[in-house]
Amino acid sequence: MGIHYDYKSTRGAKAMEKQAKREKKLAEKRAKRQAKAGTEKDKEVDKTIPLDQVITLDHLTNPDKK
Repeated sequence: MGIHYDYKSTRGAKAMEKQAKREKKLAEKRAKRQAKAGTEKDKEVDKTIPLDQVITLDHLTNPDKK
């Protein structure tokens, strides 16, 4: 009878522990994903032409210009 008596009295505490564990795991995954995405964006170079510049044939055809 001890296990059944103990179940209802500790149910709330166990649920809170599970929720905290779940949130901790999600936060770790989120941090890992953001760290990985941050390194990829740093490596990426912005290759767009500014809006105030006129696009010419030289922009489109010159392979040396980056």
